[in-house]
Amino acid sequence: MSGADGHPGSFAAALLDPDHPLPPGLVTWNGSDAAVRFGVYRNNVAVSLAGALADTFPVTRELVGAAFFDAMAGCFVAAEPPRSPVLTEYGDAFPDFVAAFPPAAGLPYLADLARLELARVRAYHAAEAEALGAEDLSGYLGDPDHLPGACLILHPSLAVLVSDHAIVSLWAAHQGRGRIEEVDPGRPESALILREGDDVVVLPVGRGTAAFIAELTVALLGAAAAAGAAKDPRFDLVQALAILIRHGGIAAWHLPGDHTT
Repeated sequence: MSGADGHPGSFAAALLDPDHPLPPGLVTWNGSDAAVRFGVYRNNVAVSLAGALADTFPVTRELVGAAFFDAMAGCFVAAEPPRSPVLTEYGDAFPDFVAAFPPAAGLPYLADLARLELARVRAYHAAEAEALGAEDLSGYLGDPDHLPGACLILHPSLAVLVSDHAIVSLWAAHQGRGRIEEVDPGRPESALILREGDDVVVLPVGRGTAAFIAELTVALLGAAAAAGAAKDPRFDLVQALAILIRHGGIAAWHLPGDHTT
């Protein structure tokens, strides 16, 4: 099947929207009904894109059920066509779409859970980087006078997510870690997501630790520690650094005056 006179934009629009007119100039190699053939092709594309979303957001799908998720995914596919030929990159806008999807309004935690799942996929495909261990950092950690001015480069796979809902517990329960009926979805939780070896881990962290780690991406250690303490007076800098070191979250550590490229 080909569109001899069709514009690529109209072809793509018709492919993703069954209510859109067929692109002009469609012909088939064997003279069969072009509209029927195009409908089959359109359905295959929609099913493939919805399947990619199901692969990226399996827990989100389990929580709402296959029928609800597939209907929501279909609406998303029509509203947000792919911008890359790589299916694993499709769905970046899906969590925000879920947050604004009226039928999902009764599940306020669903969008943040989708954000957690998206962060896991991003972490899995993030660039490689050698993580610094405790021995690598012992000299820096033993010099408290220079700690506030330290600049930490975090592992490329690392992300933090702060939520008003129990997204870590909900996700963990669907991995067989705990009982979902015992989870209070309205309990605020924060997540640290990063890749360890070939696996992506999801760790619960306090809001102070989450604020500290997020601030490390734009500020020196002293300012990041202040941000953590401002968010939670119980914030413990030593504990937060220990979590990062234990799970390979620090890729580089620079002090003022270091000569780096």
